[in-house]
Amino acid sequence: MDRSNLTYVPAAARRADEPFEIVERKGHGHPDTLADALGEHLSAVYSRYTHERFGAVLHHQFDKTGILGGRVQVAFGGGQMLAPVRVLLCGRASGSFAGEPIPVHEMLTDATRTFFADRFPMLDIQQDLRLIYEVSQGDSPGGIGAKNTANVRSRWFAPQSLADLPELKKLACNDTSSGAAFSPPTPTEQLVLDVEHVLAGDARPSWLGSDIKVMAHRSGAVVNLTCAVPQIAVHVPDLDTYVANREAAHAALARHAAEHYPDLQVRIWLNTRDDEQRPELYLTHTGSSIETGDEGLVGRGNRYGGLISAMRPFTMEGISGKNPVYHTGKVYCVAADLIASGIHAELGHGAEVLLVGQSGRELTDPWAAAVRVEPAADGGPAPDVEAVAPLVDKALAALPGSVPDILAGSYRMH
Repeated sequence: MDRSNLTYVPAAARRADEPFEIVERKGHGHPDTLADALGEHLSAVYSRYTHERFGAVLHHQFDKTGILGGRVQVAFGGGQMLAPVRVLLCGRASGSFAGEPIPVHEMLTDATRTFFADRFPMLDIQQDLRLIYEVSQGDSPGGIGAKNTANVRSRWFAPQSLADLPELKKLACNDTSSGAAFSPPTPTEQLVLDVEHVLAGDARPSWLGSDIKVMAHRSGAVVNLTCAVPQIAVHVPDLDTYVANREAAHAALARHAAEHYPDLQVRIWLNTRDDEQRPELYLTHTGSSIETGDEGLVGRGNRYGGLISAMRPFTMEGISGKNPVYHTGKVYCVAADLIASGIHAELGHGAEVLLVGQSGRELTDPWAAAVRVEPAADGGPAPDVEAVAPLVDKALAALPGSVPDILAGSYRMH
C-alpha cells in the first residue's frame, strides 16, 4: 500500500500490562451470535452454489438476518414451545445468471432449517420455526438509465455473464467502511474465550445450554468473571440437580483458571440472578433465549475474533452474511487479522490493526491503515516501521486469495 497512508504507532505498553480491561462474549447460542452465524452460513451456501455453477461468487448480502424469539413453558424435567421462533431472512441476492434462475428461496430456507435442526434438536423444525422471507433482487444504487450493455450496475443482481461482475476485472471496495483485528489475545481475553470450551469439555454435558454469556473486568491482576450458564430442562429433574450442575460448572472454571492463568486472581460468579426460593433459574427448553421472546440481529454481538473487547479498536460493521469477495468492512477485518497475526508470528510482538477502505478504491490499497505494535513480552521496544510495513504489504497482497478460507470458516467472524 501507499506508505503515506500507513500510520504506525509503536505502543508504550502491552494491553495485558495496562491497568484495566473489560471483555465480553456472547456464546454460540446467544440470539445475536446465532443471527451472525446464520447470516454467514447463508452467504457460504449461496457463494458455493454460484461459484460451482457459474464460476464466480455472485452478488449477495444477508447481513440483516434476524431471529425473533418464541414463547415457551419450562419446568424441571421438560418444556414445550408455545409459539414458534421466527427467522427474518432479509437481504439481497442475484436471482439469475445469464437467464438461468437461481433457486434462492429454496436454497436459503433449506439452509436455515438445517442450521436450526443441527443446533436445537429439541425443536420441531416444521412447527417451532417460522421463516419470514424478505430477500430481494433490487438494483444497487448507481444504475442510471436503461438496462443496456453500458449500464452494468443495473444488472448487479441479474448478471448476463461474468462480464457483468466488475470485481473480476478490478477488485475494489464496495463501500467506505473499516475493519479491525488484533493478535494475540490478552490472558483475560483468552480466558473469556475459554469458558464455553471448558464447560463443554471433551463430552458436552447433556444439561448444558449454548446461550452462555461471559463478562470479565480486570483491575491489575484481579479478574472478575460473571457467566450466565443455561441448563436444559429435560435433563434437570429437580432443584438439587440444577444447583449441583451450577456448582460443577463453577468448579471447572475455577480449576481451569488456577491451572492456566496462575498470574491472575480470578473471581467467578455464575447465574447471579438465580433465586432458588421463588424459584427463578436459568432453566430453558432449548438452551437459548430464542425460546422466550429475545431477539438477535446480525452485528449486535461479538466483534470479529469472537469478543467484545472494550479496550481494542473495532468496527461496528455487521460483517456476517456480507459478500466475502469485496465487502470492505468484512474483508478488511480479515486483512487486519492477516496483518496482526503476521506481525505476531514473524516479529513476536502483539499488534492491533485498523483499515479504512474508500468506495471504488482498490481493495488491496486501503485509504488508511493504523497499526499499533506492542513492546516485546520481555520489555524490549516495538520494531520500527521498516520491519512492519513489508508485513502489511504481504497480508494485503494475500487478501484476494482469502475467499475459500472465509467460506470454510477459517476466520472467526462471530
